[in-house]
Amino acid sequence: MIYYTDYLFFALLGVMVIGFIAQASVQSAFNKYSKVQARSGKPAHQVASELLGKYAGDVSLQPVGGRLTDHYNPRTDTVGLSQSVYNGTSVAALAVAAHEIGHVMQYKEGYVPIRIRNTILPVASFGSSIAPWLVFIGFFMGVIDLMWVGIILYSAVLLFQLVTLPVEFNASARAIAMLSQSGYIDYYEEEGARKVLKAAATTYVVAALASAITLLRFFVIMNSRRRN
Repeated sequence: MIYYTDYLFFALLGVMVIGFIAQASVQSAFNKYSKVQARSGKPAHQVASELLGKYAGDVSLQPVGGRLTDHYNPRTDTVGLSQSVYNGTSVAALAVAAHEIGHVMQYKEGYVPIRIRNTILPVASFGSSIAPWLVFIGFFMGVIDLMWVGIILYSAVLLFQLVTLPVEFNASARAIAMLSQSGYIDYYEEEGARKVLKAAATTYVVAALASAITLLRFFVIMNSRRRN
């Protein structure tokens, strides 16, 4: 049983390495297509503003610090675009900005996966921080029920990661459709936009895989304790 625990531990390390590679891929794709100017010549914040007016209604738009820290905050109904995106006129900048507008549309339309994700979020946030402690404390104290609580809480983390996948893929699909249909990018620029968003989506796939391996490892640890 120890063998399987170690095997999963190394599998998790492998996924972490893949995660670093995925992050590097995001940076690489963004840097590459930041040098490709979109046909419209409009800065991303203007494109985002026009898309909001056309598809999502009255939502605030503001610049935020950092690199690729772009996000939509449904609590304040605000889209934040990072410094490298806000004034950018490149294919990469427009793709990232439109992706965030895709999230706005999801909220406005009541997109089911994002509603599920928001329902799970409080439990997942709590579980990500406390679940590992419960599992390992339960292991050393020999309290199987405590380990079960940790596993159940961490299951919410995995479920959150899995539900996030269709949310992100859908936002990207909406982004490409909006940019193409509105004439902000042409057929050839669309490929670059897809590559940028695909690279970003890969990081969510890796996160889900890491959570799945971690949860499986918790099960193996609990079974090991039970047999002892």
